[in-house]
Amino acid sequence: MDDSDIQQRARSFISKLDTSNIREDLSVYVTAANAKVKKDELGEGESGYTITKPNGKHIITVNSLETEERQRFTICHEIAHIVLGLESSHEEVPSWSYAKRHPNEIACDTFASELLMPYRQWLSAVPKDEPSVEVIQHMAELFGTSFPAAASKFATLSNIPCAFVTMEQGSVRYAARSTALRNAGAWITPRSVIPAGSVAHQMRSSGKSGTRTSEVPQDVWFENWEKGLDLWELSRHYERTDTTVSLLWFDNDDLPEAELNRFGTRLEEDDGLSELTGELPWPGHSKRR
Repeated sequence: MDDSDIQQRARSFISKLDTSNIREDLSVYVTAANAKVKKDELGEGESGYTITKPNGKHIITVNSLETEERQRFTICHEIAHIVLGLESSHEEVPSWSYAKRHPNEIACDTFASELLMPYRQWLSAVPKDEPSVEVIQHMAELFGTSFPAAASKFATLSNIPCAFVTMEQGSVRYAARSTALRNAGAWITPRSVIPAGSVAHQMRSSGKSGTRTSEVPQDVWFENWEKGLDLWELSRHYERTDTTVSLLWFDNDDLPEAELNRFGTRLEEDDGLSELTGELPWPGHSKRR
């Protein structure tokens, strides 16, 4: 399953339920998944787990020592395992980390995001203003989720060319793009180093947690991209986990025109005929077979 499939599964699950009070109470999801939630003091880095009884009832245990925001995400993540039928594979990897995580865990994160921030409610509540720290923080508080989760959701559902990038230990781990950027063939390579000209690079190089917004050239982030155009980058660095996130956006007017092949990849511009040198290009070294 890709992200789109998982999102559709989550939206199908949500469509049958009353989510009007989901910010305050997740019990509607818990009941629909035939589950029960209990809280317990778990070890550091252990957010939760699920046990299924012989009668089919699922018992979701969450770490009471973690923040309320984190516990809400864990509940939805465990519900994703139940609904999608995916086995858990935590393997000592922090739940916030994309590095070396099993695809099942990343898929359940995507499902959990849809449950915490139902897209119809999101679209009706998100301000029409340009992205900003205040807008993203407002949406995070409104849905009881983290700043990175809200920023990722903003990028995915935005009408403007927008992307959200997650970076760990100096490398790009994940990038979510708006429909406009996907259609334009904009691409940020996973596992590549944080671009030297980016705000994210500046924030991480400072060695301190913080947030900053500034303009940078578009081709700093996107491969095979037209030069001479700028975009806005809102970046936040978390020093304790060495995690950096960036929200990238620009006006539709600043979106370079691009021709895509049938695989959705940008085609390079044809620079025209090669310069004449006076040398005939034939006969070549290859032979017709």
